Amino acid sequence: MGLTSNKLLALAVVLAAVLFIGTVWLWPRLARQNWRTVTGRIALLIATQLAIFASVGVAANQAFGFYATWADLFGQETSPGVVVDHDPAKGETPVDVRSTRPVNVPGGGRPSTGGQIQKVVISGKEADIASPAYVYLPPEYFQPRYKNRTFPVSVVLTGYPGTAQALIKGLHYPQTAHELARKDKAQPMVLVMMRPTVAPPRDTECVDVPGGPQTETFFAKDLPGAISEHYRAGRTEGSWGVIGDSTGGYCALKLAMHHPDVYAAGVGLSAYYKAPIDVTTGDLFHGDKELERRADLMWYLDHMPAPKTSLLVTTSKQGEDNYGDTEKFIDKVKSPTRVSSITLDSGGHNFNTWRREIPAALEWMSGRLNGK
Repeated sequence: MGLTSNKLLALAVVLAAVLFIGTVWLWPRLARQNWRTVTGRIALLIATQLAIFASVGVAANQAFGFYATWADLFGQETSPGVVVDHDPAKGETPVDVRSTRPVNVPGGGRPSTGGQIQKVVISGKEADIASPAYVYLPPEYFQPRYKNRTFPVSVVLTGYPGTAQALIKGLHYPQTAHELARKDKAQPMVLVMMRPTVAPPRDTECVDVPGGPQTETFFAKDLPGAISEHYRAGRTEGSWGVIGDSTGGYCALKLAMHHPDVYAAGVGLSAYYKAPIDVTTGDLFHGDKELERRADLMWYLDHMPAPKTSLLVTTSKQGEDNYGDTEKFIDKVKSPTRVSSITLDSGGHNFNTWRREIPAALEWMSGRLNGK
């Protein structure tokens, strides 16, 4: 059973319930004061608490997408990354569709009613990176009257470590986009859902690492080219946006600021504004001070020409560490950059908070994109 499977969660809950009932039932028999009964009571209490802890842990992992596999949980994924060289002579397609699945909405079994989610691998020729992703295609994509239409695209990024599947199961991006379009609050959009960590387990912070993964190039050049070649996706300036939470939010803002000709809008949910350097990132800049400064979004606003793009930032007055920095970021924005914000009274750095912000953020995004 996989770490994120419902079967594992059900097993953990049942085991915890059985141990709890068993402890209550057997407690009178273990009331005697001898080493066997004392040992039995201790064993039952420890086993019950461990089972309850495991149930809560599995449920939390499913909700927040901390770990994708058992190997990820136990730190067994130690490979330095998945940077792949691609030989054009092999004729590899930029988007390799591995499987399809329905969207969890009423009538979702029919693509023309519920849309479709495709599990793909996206190959970037310029960055030499191949990364898995999920692509949501709205119902209109499959309807005959829209057969000649191209659709706006929103790249959706997780935090770190994060799992792309959590964007579907935990944050409900396809379901939210479907509902907004159904109510005419947003136009139908293609969603490309993935991790910003395209060279796991390293956290590259969407930086072109000298001598390492060219992550920014992948998102700014390879990804839009691959998706536009394979799908009826917008190809003109103003047809692409990017949204993410935490690390993904930082990446979204940076991509929109650095590449306004590609990303007309960027949304940072609980974003921070400067790439950290820690054990998960390693040395991102290798002494390149210009690269390091450009990765600091506050510095970028102060010293670089204002990009023609739209930005949305979110924070909470209580529960988020980025409240003060977000206020500073907003104050630094100059025309022609446009900035909007969502500020909650309270809300932590978690899925529950982001689910409260995503509908408004996607509606905002829709209003700034075209599908041509």
